[in-house]
Amino acid sequence: MQVLVTAIPEVLAIEPNVFGDERGFFYESYNRRVMVQLGLDAEFVQDNHSRSLRNVLRGLHYQIQHPQGKLVRVIAGEVYDVAVDLRRSSPTYGRWVGHMLSAENKRMMWIPPGFAHGFYVTSESAEFLYKTTDYWYPEDERCLLWNDPNLAINWPLTGEPQLTARDNAGKSLAEAETYP
Repeated sequence: MQVLVTAIPEVLAIEPNVFGDERGFFYESYNRRVMVQLGLDAEFVQDNHSRSLRNVLRGLHYQIQHPQGKLVRVIAGEVYDVAVDLRRSSPTYGRWVGHMLSAENKRMMWIPPGFAHGFYVTSESAEFLYKTTDYWYPEDERCLLWNDPNLAINWPLTGEPQLTARDNAGKSLAEAETYP
């Protein structure tokens, strides 16, 4: 595995070593020993799997009392994955980083605790897998407004994004609860 540099050093883009031939391919999507060597020393407690259709935008989600680190990847289709730094003490507070993740490129992203996370589906559909470092606590869940002009996230929109009512009513960075 190798780590690709992102604009926010704590957010890691990870490319696995893929071994393929005429029969298909194989790669390790997670190996704790290798991840620790890459600087990702996280204990995961929950795995999640979602399927979404084209133009679905999920996020930008975070948990205020139980921040989750997330190791994310796509196993079918393609998404534009975004992390926003919500740590007020960070030099990158309020900045975002985004990468295309797909079944084809097999790239993963590590989004550390203290970040909001979301993705936009650019293919017909996408299946998204992610490991989390804490459990889901619905009472702690918060949503940052996906189109906050102060964030100016450059989503690769190809149509009107499909959002839940909750995601559409997210708070701007100026109004959102953030981390110290």
